[in-house]
Amino acid sequence: MNMNPGQDWDQVIIRKKKPSSSQTKDSKNVNNAFRSGNVDTLNKFSGGSNKKAGPANATKLDASDEAFAHKKVSTDLKKAIQQARMAKKMTQAQLATAINEQPKIVQEYENGKAIPNNQILGKIERALGVKLRGGNKKKGKK
Repeated sequence: MNMNPGQDWDQVIIRKKKPSSSQTKDSKNVNNAFRSGNVDTLNKFSGGSNKKAGPANATKLDASDEAFAHKKVSTDLKKAIQQARMAKKMTQAQLATAINEQPKIVQEYENGKAIPNNQILGKIERALGVKLRGGNKKKGKK
């Protein structure tokens, strides 16, 4: 029993609409405006450039004759860490496990290549039971 005799559900037809004459005129006007150069454009900061520029103050650093470097672990500190670790009969890996850091970190501290971090130094002090920082201050006589 078919209610709508004129409707066929098996076949679907999609018709594309042709653009109206006003739409084609608008697109022609836009193309002509681009060709004649009457279009305002807005340039973003360094937009459209493929330059790999560094920060603005990089030239100041390059022009400076001072040598800038991070502070490294002192010789006294690296020796103190090594001696305290050896006294506890621990390997670098065991110390690293005790302070919950990678063995590479302990190795860098003992080689003097690490940038001192007070949190890591505190962990090392607690694990080894020694005071590594602030103990070398000389007191004047009163």
